Amino acid sequence: MTKIYNDNDLWECFKQRRRILGVFLGVTAFYALCMAGFVIAFSMLPYQDKNGLWMKIVACALTAVYIIFSFPYMGICFKRSNAYCKTIRFISVGLKEYSFLPFEGIDDWTTRDGVDVNVALFTVKNRKSEEDMTRQIYIDGEKDFPPFEEGKMVRMITQGNLLIEYEITDIEGEKE
Repeated sequence: MTKIYNDNDLWECFKQRRRILGVFLGVTAFYALCMAGFVIAFSMLPYQDKNGLWMKIVACALTAVYIIFSFPYMGICFKRSNAYCKTIRFISVGLKEYSFLPFEGIDDWTTRDGVDVNVALFTVKNRKSEEDMTRQIYIDGEKDFPPFEEGKMVRMITQGNLLIEYEITDIEGEKE
């Protein structure tokens, strides 16, 4: 069986998330120190000093820059990294499902739980009726797509429809 994830993936994911959070906390600490400096300097100015207006304008501009930085940085970088860490962590603790299914094709990219994934389609026999159903198996967008061929049977281990391990066999699936 070919493993998609190794032991180092979870550690690298957490290191990346920690770096992103460290940058944000560093910028926040810098902003807090600057604002504290502005408050102290403004309180030491004489009443109705002309420099007070400039200090307010600079403090407002610094606040605007901090807000413009914070929302996209935490809303895009940290949120995506955190979602990827959760997905990788669930692989080690979640229930695994073993399947042996014929590969049907590839669907478009999608986002699942905040993680970009490729969608591989597999044919599943319906237990109650004669018709076939299509099962979507998600493959991490950060990893290489496995060399699946249409009609070939694939033995796979998934966790919540996320592919963890696979083995391509030489057996052809049923075609009508």
